[in-house]
Amino acid sequence: MDRRSDERVKTNLPAKWDGLSGGHDARIENISLGGCFVNTKGRVDISEIVVLQVGLPSGEWLTLRGEATSSQEGVGFGLNFSFVRDEEEYALRELISTRTHH
Repeated sequence: MDRRSDERVKTNLPAKWDGLSGGHDARIENISLGGCFVNTKGRVDISEIVVLQVGLPSGEWLTLRGEATSSQEGVGFGLNFSFVRDEEEYALRELISTRTHH
């Protein structure tokens, strides 16, 4: 199921992620309720399950889990938020609304 119908907003947030290749630093370039693009040099496999921590403007970290849907070696990967809990979705909605109403 492609959830790209969710509005993607441009952003530039610090992030950390853990996958099969270990832990990596990253940046989030764009984000929606359905997923995001993770800018990182770390390597990920398609359909790999990844734990992503996004640094929020408030200084808190939002932890999300998802599945890698695309990968560009040395650039980053697309992540589909496959396992979002209610409180995570609420935090995502808050983040996205702050990015769309400048």
